[in-house]
Formats: sequence, C-alpha cells, structure tokens
Amino acid sequence: MLPARFAGEELFVSKIAAAVLAFLFVTALTIPMSAQLLPSGNAYAGVSYGQITNVVNSQGYKGWNGSVEAFPFSSLQHFGFVIDASGFYRRSITAYNLLAGPRLSTNMGRWRPFIQAFGGIRHIDSSGFISNPVVIDVGGGTDYKLNWKSFSWRVQVDFMRSHYLSQTQFDYRASTGLVWRF
Repeated sequence: MLPARFAGEELFVSKIAAAVLAFLFVTALTIPMSAQLLPSGNAYAGVSYGQITNVVNSQGYKGWNGSVEAFPFSSLQHFGFVIDASGFYRRSITAYNLLAGPRLSTNMGRWRPFIQAFGGIRHIDSSGFISNPVVIDVGGGTDYKLNWKSFSWRVQVDFMRSHYLSQTQFDYRASTGLVWRF
C-alpha cells in the first residue's frame, strides 16, 4: 500500500487531469465557430465494456467513454487529433484512462470508418492500492450518420497495452454512443 502522502498526490493529479479535460471540452463547445482555434470536429459520449487484466485475473468492467476530436488542418480532412477519456468500475476497483493521439478516417456515404492510435495514462484504484501505468491504445470503429442534422451513432473497439505490477497487460474495450459533429 502506498504511503498516505503519495496516495493523496495521485488523487490530486487525477483531479487536475479531469479538470483540464473538462475545460477543453467546454471551451470547444461554447466558443462560436468563427472564433474557435480548431475549425471543426466532433464530441462523443457513450457506454463502454472493458476486459481488464488485474495481473492474473481477467475481469469485465462496465463504464463510460467520451472523446473530443478536432481537425486542425483544413487541407487534411481525414486526419484528426483526439482527446479520449473513459472510466470502468467493478466492486472495489476503479480504472480511468486519459488518452490522446491521431485518428484517420474517411467518409463512405452515411458511414465514417476510422482507425486510431493513442497514448496516455491509466489510473487504477484497487482497494486503496493506486497505480498509474502508461497505456498504449490502438483501435478503430465507425460512425453512422443519423437523420438528425449533426448526429451520428458510433461503435468502436480498442486494444490497450499497459504495464501494471511488473506484468504486461493486454486489455480491450468496446464502446457505443452518440456523436455530435460541429
């Protein structure tokens, strides 16, 4: 178990990361399009199921997944930069992921398939034992344009690799939810 001083610092760092992500998300949504630094993008919110290995035990977790994608280069319409966050819960165990990286996509009628590669950090609290391993995430999915003007439905699958308690872990998550294009 970590000393109280380190456990408190880890909680403080995770709260700072959550506050920064929330600020970026709210800023992207509230600034008028003509004044935004990023010309276009989308925001996603959905539910998620994850299979996370806790050293030797593979366990299923339910949770949430959300992301904000921006297209910073108008000449590269298929290249986006994504900030992704997710949380998974199980009795006495919580796991949060904060990831960022590129996404490549294309439009095919009402479908928008994509692939992505992220890097970031995972915050695991297992009955008071706190760890923050680095995570590498590779995945993909598709958005299906709904009849509503700026909305799509997303299905995505990600494979995550991390190193936790001297063990390499290979996990996955499957997510689905609503996308708002702006």
